[in-house]
Amino acid sequence: MKISTKGRYALRLMLDLAVNNTGEPISLKDIAKRENISDKYLEQIISVLNKAGYVKSVRGAQGGYSLRKKPEEYTVGMILRLTEGSLAPVSCLEDGEVSCEHVDDCVSVIVYRKINDAINEVVDGITLADLVSWKMQGKGQYVI
Repeated sequence: MKISTKGRYALRLMLDLAVNNTGEPISLKDIAKRENISDKYLEQIISVLNKAGYVKSVRGAQGGYSLRKKPEEYTVGMILRLTEGSLAPVSCLEDGEVSCEHVDDCVSVIVYRKINDAINEVVDGITLADLVSWKMQGKGQYVI
């Protein structure tokens, strides 16, 4: 599994909304400047997040975006699956069940299931609130 730029930027965008929440909507231009991401690219990503109900938008001169729910209600897995689709390491596991004509003879699927389970355990076990906490503690030496 390799997370695309879209997935990484979606996570950074959601984290920025959580960290900079003052109760007022946050403009994409401000996020783009802080995160050093093209505002045009963020527009594409925010559209996906908005349609999924992850963010709410306010139109107008003082408009912008905010999280629809509390940061602890979003997992990294939710955000990545929305932007990336399946996080399965191989296509035969994408629907959660093994879908392959060789399943009865394939011992490799054991490895693929373990990788898939480990990925899901990590991304579903970390919330946006966890990321906010880590960022506030200065644990963000690496850009997501």
